[in-house]
Amino acid sequence: MPIPFWLPLLLGLLSAIGPFATDIYLPAFPAIEADLGGKAQVTLAMWFIGLALGQMTQGTLSDRYGRRAPLIFGTGLFTLGSIGCALAPDLTTLAAMRVLCGFGGSAGMVITRAIVRDLADGQAAARLMSRLTLIMGVGPILAPTLGGVVMSAFGWQAIFWILTGFGAVCCTCVTLFLPETLPETRRLKLGVGSIAARYAHVLGERSFVAHTLMVGFAVAGMFAYLGGSPSVFIEVFHLSPAAYGALFGVCAAGFIGMSQVNPRLLPRFGAERVMRVSVRVYLTATVVMLGMAIAGPFGFLSIAVPIFFCMSSQGITMPNTVVGALSRHAAQAGAASALMGTLHFSLGAVSGLAVGILANGTALPMAALMFCCAGCAVVADLCRPKRQ
Repeated sequence: MPIPFWLPLLLGLLSAIGPFATDIYLPAFPAIEADLGGKAQVTLAMWFIGLALGQMTQGTLSDRYGRRAPLIFGTGLFTLGSIGCALAPDLTTLAAMRVLCGFGGSAGMVITRAIVRDLADGQAAARLMSRLTLIMGVGPILAPTLGGVVMSAFGWQAIFWILTGFGAVCCTCVTLFLPETLPETRRLKLGVGSIAARYAHVLGERSFVAHTLMVGFAVAGMFAYLGGSPSVFIEVFHLSPAAYGALFGVCAAGFIGMSQVNPRLLPRFGAERVMRVSVRVYLTATVVMLGMAIAGPFGFLSIAVPIFFCMSSQGITMPNTVVGALSRHAAQAGAASALMGTLHFSLGAVSGLAVGILANGTALPMAALMFCCAGCAVVADLCRPKRQ
């Protein structure tokens, strides 16, 4: 079907639910801990768990009932969960509501990937995915700065009222404007056993597993950064929440910028070489950061500059590995996208919990976790079948 010029904007808005809802409250971690006690990283890990569980469910639903209905349900659930977060009286309730938000918000992430696969394949899909990444990436640039300003003026609860409004806008846009990209004739009305068999089939395909692990460990490294950076930059290096938000935005800009360079690199060098180089840049940057963390502290730039290169490399890695993983699974794009997302956010939940547990008042736990994730991404790339 022809792609309306506004459709990538809407898909980008939906896919931004996850990054925006993750990043906007990072500057509020110290304030949340002061008000509710405990470690705010727990709520981040619970959010990732909700995303992981939701993606498995949402992908299957979108293959069975089409793309629109699960997106309407998911964005509505995200909106209700955000209201619960704003009203949470304690950290346990906040964590529970973040699980609910993640479960609903996952629809905007998993189903948009399936819609891209419905509409395009190969380099055309990679170009469309890069356009979505551009729009999605505005969230990480604006969210931490917005969160820091809102928290300073109105308290951390106001952040979740903003997310409530964002979820309501997404739900309304899907209801009014999103076309159905999966016709009735292509929907999979399968039982539990058949669904499990399809998951097993997808997991048995080497290219899917290798590409998924590549992007999964890239995501896990990013989540180690998300969970660890507030305490590293605000408490260790004494940046203000607003300054931390600005620094976060600069790193996110590197991610967006390279995602837009990516379509220009593909025709010249090919996806295989581009992915191979990007994960090795990721590994090199984490080696430098780990060395700085062990030898330092040398100031916040000794950590921030390697993070910038990590994030920039992932602007190339992520769209290409997603397309590579889904390219052979047009008949079950929702299920394959769900498996991919579930693995990503399961790794992210482990990474987010680990960085909180290992926190010791330095940048070392975050740097070490990101280094381990980058190394695993390179190993996955070495296991990836090379196209002839």
